[in-house]
Amino acid sequence: MRRPNPLLWLWYAFGGTLPMRYRDWVVRDLTCRTWLVRHFLRVLVVLSPVLGVLYLVFGVALDGPPEVVFPALALGLSVGMFYSLSYAPESTDNRLTKYGFPHGHATKSRDA
Repeated sequence: MRRPNPLLWLWYAFGGTLPMRYRDWVVRDLTCRTWLVRHFLRVLVVLSPVLGVLYLVFGVALDGPPEVVFPALALGLSVGMFYSLSYAPESTDNRLTKYGFPHGHATKSRDA
């Protein structure tokens, strides 16, 4: 089983499809025992640049008060993570359909 390099992994984390030679790795990534932790980390990687830009705009460029900027960013992160984790099973099922698996394959594999 081949693992993608860091650049390909970033592409994958942002929703891109990896070449088919990584198909086995994707199945393992989405169905292993730690699939939810992996999903959490992928979402954290996706949200980090957005939160970084918001911090630069509101915290640095507009000189927003830290007692407002940091709680707002933390709230944005927590809401984003909540929604992402709420739909994690559906997200993983949809991700596997890109690789030719039937819808619901990840959930059925994890349940078995």
